Amino acid sequence: MQIERLVTMANQIGGFFKSFPDQQQAKKDIANHLTNFWARDMRLQIMAHVAENNGAGLDNMVRDSIKEYLR
Repeated sequence: MQIERLVTMANQIGGFFKSFPDQQQAKKDIANHLTNFWARDMRLQIMAHVAENNGAGLDNMVRDSIKEYLR
């Protein structure tokens, strides 16, 4: 899948959790969503994008969630 589409999808997920009062929990919830509902290849692509391009185009909270919690 094209990285631009993955970035858009990840940002949409992040947008849902952005209003949560506990931002640390919101980051965990984003990572859990990606783990539970994204195919392994999709997760590997977005993780590589964060590692190689510092997550260009990703909202900060989404990028931080991937860096901190996605393995």
